[in-house]
Amino acid sequence: MSEIKQKSYPSEFKESAVKLANESKQSIAQTARGLGVNVNTLYTWIDKYSKPKDPAMRTDEHIYDEVKRLKKELVRVTQERDLLKKAAAYFAKDSG
Repeated sequence: MSEIKQKSYPSEFKESAVKLANESKQSIAQTARGLGVNVNTLYTWIDKYSKPKDPAMRTDEHIYDEVKRLKKELVRVTQERDLLKKAAAYFAKDSG
């Protein structure tokens, strides 16, 4: 069997292709053919590189990054709380 070699495009090309697809009066399929890329590939790029219409809207990637950050912060705050509980118990025992 022969292996299909996947083409690699620079991100500048992808962003330009998305801009062209969004601003052109042509269909996305015609734009993809004109650029020499697969239609599905262009749709993937559009999903990835298009800016949300509403700045308050966030992409899934941003949401996952935020969840990851919040989980780390939760672990840190939980450790701090546990340490403070132990310190409070130690000093309460010492003074009594």
